[in-house]
This record gives sequence, structure tokens and C-alpha cells, in this order.
Amino acid sequence: MLLRWLLALFWLVAPTAQADSTTTREALDRLEEILQLRMDEGRLKAEDVMPTVLVSAQPRYEASASWFATGAIEALQSAFGNSGLRLCEACMVPRAYVGDGALTWQTGPASLDEIARLDEQARGDAQAARTATWIDEQPGGVSARIVDLRTGRVVFAQNVDPALVEHRRTQRVYTQSEELERRARGESVTQAFVDIALIPGQHVSLDWTEQWGPTNRNLSGITLSMVDPVAGIGAVHYRVLDVANTLVGGKAVISLPTAAVRSFDQGDDVIDPLLTIVGVVRVPFGRSNYGGVLSLSSNGVMGIGLSLMNVSVLPVIP
Repeated sequence: MLLRWLLALFWLVAPTAQADSTTTREALDRLEEILQLRMDEGRLKAEDVMPTVLVSAQPRYEASASWFATGAIEALQSAFGNSGLRLCEACMVPRAYVGDGALTWQTGPASLDEIARLDEQARGDAQAARTATWIDEQPGGVSARIVDLRTGRVVFAQNVDPALVEHRRTQRVYTQSEELERRARGESVTQAFVDIALIPGQHVSLDWTEQWGPTNRNLSGITLSMVDPVAGIGAVHYRVLDVANTLVGGKAVISLPTAAVRSFDQGDDVIDPLLTIVGVVRVPFGRSNYGGVLSLSSNGVMGIGLSLMNVSVLPVIP
């Protein structure tokens, strides 16, 4: 009885061992969308892919065996059309070749040369295949790659899941590599922000920040304040959070009028204290150049308003 309960518990907590047709179907939909997006962007062209040979459409789970190959073909047809799309059933089964007085028995995945030879034997008078395509089911999604048969150049390769988590993780690592190379070259990535917070208190400032850190999630730079404090200059630092790319940080701003007066005597503050600390929370609106901003200063002023991020009307375009 205990063994049965343990087996039942393992079956419940081991989802990777179970087939999830919905996940695989959604991953194929995302693959179709990505291919169409690459074509719309011009990064992938139909003439560079077609004709193509579908070498493998391998399901991982028994529940997907009856429809996975059809789903993979549908994804390719939607992206590239069905003219020049070929299926190589012989590429993943044992193959026998007779020539030069020898009989060769070949098993395992076919090489690019072998795929080209099989295509030549079966295509008749049609144009030779330009690329070979593999689309295989994986835990949580599908993997796809398209390779040029003549040069071996990888035309497209990506792991795709319904939420594109793998894609985002790959982009994050690639961005980290770019960041390290950027620092080695001594180049900078500048971000500019105009904060206009008017309700209920007021804070207006302009920030120029340098993006840095292993994952590009730190921004440090200078700030020019027009309101709270008036005519101030100081330093700013932000940290980008995972939640909606929210920026949380603060500013230390010196009031220039007060600093000028104190350079001559030890008089009182003119308009603002010599040093003002401002806490800032900035939430972007999607992928736009605008966002909402919340500021709270050591002068007791809280403001809510709009933040302009890297807009072209700035005096300096980063």
C-alpha cells in the first residue's frame, strides 16, 4: 500500500514525465509567430529557406505521436507556404546504400550531405532543397533549427515554449555578454528621464544615467532639478526590478541658490535646504517611452505624475 501511495505521489509531482498536448500545441503556435515575425523584420527570408526538407518532427510523448508531425508541418506552411516544403521520411530510419562494390548500412541521424543525396533521389525535376529543418518536441515546448544544406550555415535555431521563457532567458544572457564587451570597448549606454510630478506636490527634474551591472539593472548618473529643489544638481541611482521593469531609487540634490548664499556667509536656507533627498519609483507603460512616477522628498513633498524616458525632444539624445 505504501508503495502505491509513493508511486501516485511521484506521478503527481513529476509533470515533466507527463505529456502535455496543450503546452506543445501552444509552443508550435509561438514558433509559427516567431518565424512570421522574423520574416516581417527581414531577418529571415523565404528565398533563403525554401525549398526545405523537414528531416525530423520527433514527438517526445506518446500522446503527441499522432499529431505532432502534422502540427510541425502546419507551422512551416503558415510561415513559408507549402510550395517547396518536403518531408524526408527516410532521414531518421536505417538506410542502405550500394555503390563501388560495397553495401553501406547507415543508422542514426542523417548528415547534411546525406540529406542532400536523399533529396536528389526523390525530388525528380524539382529544385534542389536549400535547407533542412528539424522540429522536435521537448519538455515544456519544442526545439527548431533550420540549416543551409550547401554551407552548413544555421539559418534559424531556437527553443520555444508557450510563454517564451527560454527566449527571454537567452536574450538576458546575450545582453549580459553584450554588456561585458561594451565595457571592454569603453562604450556607454545612456538613459535619460524627465520626471514631471505635479499632484499633490511638485517635483520636476531631468536625469542622465549610465546603465551598468552584470544584468544591466543598475543606472547611475546625474540629475538636474527644477522644482523641489529649485535649481538643484546632484547624483541619482536606480535599480530595475523584475516586476514590470520598475525603477526604484533615489536622488541626492544640492540646491544651487542655497549653496551660493552659504559660500558667502552662514545664512539660512534661501528657498530649499542645502541637501534634498528624493525617493523615486518609476513604472514604464509597456514598451513605450512613457511611464508613471512617484516621488517623495525629504522636504515632505510627495508628487505623482508622468515620466518621459529617452524621448526625442530631450536636449541630449542618448
